[in-house]
Amino acid sequence: IIGATGGNSFTQGELNFNIGSVITNGPVQDTFDQQAADTFATFLGISHLNCLLCHNGRGHLDTLSLWGYYTTRSQAWGVASFFSHTAQSRTAVSNAVQGQPYYWSVSDNYIPRGSRTPLDYQLNTDTGNRPPRGATNSTATAKPAYIFTGAAPVTGESYRNALGRIITSDFQFARATVNYMWEYFFNLGLVSPSNQMDPYRLDPDNPPSNCPANVPCTLQASNPRLLNALAQDFIASGYDIRALQREIVNSRAYQLSSRYNGTWDFTKANLFGRKLVRRLWSEELHDSIAISSGVIPTYSGNFAAIGSQSTWGPQSFAMRFPEPLNTPDSGGAVSQFLDSFLRGNRDDQDRRNDGSISQALDLMNDNFVMSRVRSTASGSLLSSVQVYPNDQAVNILFLTILSRPPNATELSTALASIGTSTRTTDLQNLAWALYNKVDFIFNY
Repeated sequence: IIGATGGNSFTQGELNFNIGSVITNGPVQDTFDQQAADTFATFLGISHLNCLLCHNGRGHLDTLSLWGYYTTRSQAWGVASFFSHTAQSRTAVSNAVQGQPYYWSVSDNYIPRGSRTPLDYQLNTDTGNRPPRGATNSTATAKPAYIFTGAAPVTGESYRNALGRIITSDFQFARATVNYMWEYFFNLGLVSPSNQMDPYRLDPDNPPSNCPANVPCTLQASNPRLLNALAQDFIASGYDIRALQREIVNSRAYQLSSRYNGTWDFTKANLFGRKLVRRLWSEELHDSIAISSGVIPTYSGNFAAIGSQSTWGPQSFAMRFPEPLNTPDSGGAVSQFLDSFLRGNRDDQDRRNDGSISQALDLMNDNFVMSRVRSTASGSLLSSVQVYPNDQAVNILFLTILSRPPNATELSTALASIGTSTRTTDLQNLAWALYNKVDFIFNY
């Protein structure tokens, strides 16, 4: 991904990582800086490089990062220089109107104006989105140099390929990856925020000491030995993501109940003494409603219109949509239902867990939910429970929708509600109530 080259970002999705960092209306160094910053944040969990590409850390990152405090802008330029040969260009598609739409190409042959060959990162700007870049120690360019070791490309090696090679052999790459994966499963990283790791505060065998005043001076991870052990196992597995996932979900920590015996201290949540609940993603909610109701949709829509891609075929589950914003009904009811639960777009908008009135209204009234609550078609949940006595029907509805049996109060309340209208209507109302119960939208 870091070193990808090619001529068409529609057919080569890997090109879009670096393209997503392109900065317009400024010198090309602004783009090189952003590509370096996004690469460090994504693959090393270190977002503070973005700050260092504007100014030295001292006086700016003092309360945030011990590593940042001691790191300078000129060192950060060495990372940005790995992108100094990178060229991005746009090509309009056939029949484009005023250049729209277009695709991108990425190559390693950027040649600055006035030069005949690619140059290293030039220190010659006084405009753009970052402070002026000026020569230091009579040096007008910054050579590629990895900020932690000074490692550089070998002769004949593409700068970005070199950076990819260096990053993925850095222990911090493994450490950041397992922390991101831990956060994925636990809703909280061993280091949090997960993209603000401080390299000087992660080694339990070499803890920070004699730190300047007001600069953080404690180990950053809540369990630094666990973080490093997971990273070492990840490397030993050959960077096997599935093996890492298996390791985490088979752990006692992951299998703890969300219930906690005693008084829960939320300030110690990062010690993972119980399961930390999380709200389901929008796609998970869609699929949970479809599966539990027994009414499985089939979407074809515009899946076959993603560029020249025509292999996606019909889909039933939102987790399999090829691109979140390319939903089957192009902004229709399914799209709106997913959007209300803040699904993001996997590119530049993160998923969010904020609550909203529209989410509550969708679960209460949206046709996607109501058509399944009311369905008595063959194979539907309501059709299957009709043949059981009331107590068994209630238990089946709870187990299917909430993945747990009712407690004594819930069972008596549910049984009392059956018989107030027709039995079918009463069971539909109970199913509706369970879909709108807070339990349903949380993984606990």
